[in-house]
Amino acid sequence: MIARKFQVYCRLPRLERRLATKSIVLVALVRLGLWLMPFRTIQRVCAYWGRPGGNGRGSAAGTREIVWAVRLASRYVPRATCLVQALATQILLGRYGHAGQVHIGVALDEKLGFRAHAWVESQGEVLIGGSEDLDGYAPMLVLNGSTCQTAGSLRR
Repeated sequence: MIARKFQVYCRLPRLERRLATKSIVLVALVRLGLWLMPFRTIQRVCAYWGRPGGNGRGSAAGTREIVWAVRLASRYVPRATCLVQALATQILLGRYGHAGQVHIGVALDEKLGFRAHAWVESQGEVLIGGSEDLDGYAPMLVLNGSTCQTAGSLRR
């Protein structure tokens, strides 16, 4: 099974292979960082890592490719929650010159209790984390690169 997955990986086009590798490493680092460091520190690190990359090689990945790569990586990194995926997606979007905001919301449900969820929006479209009913979440935080809006300054 591992050999088969490796064969599939090797058959990917070069851009997709590089993006998949970056995503797996990045998702693992974000997961580890959330486990070891305060959120504010992680936020600063993500803003730094999410600066546009000026490698000049013309290897621009689109938003769909980035989302594909993060979803792929999240299958191989244990406990890659919605927050981990959202932060990794925002970093890659920034690296490849795309705008993206991480939204964090909370909800109180009679059956499930307190819940929190994170998703990424770009140009009004939910890129990752949109599988749940997002209208049911009260906005708490929006991370836009190095800036952060809290619930008091958010409007729907």
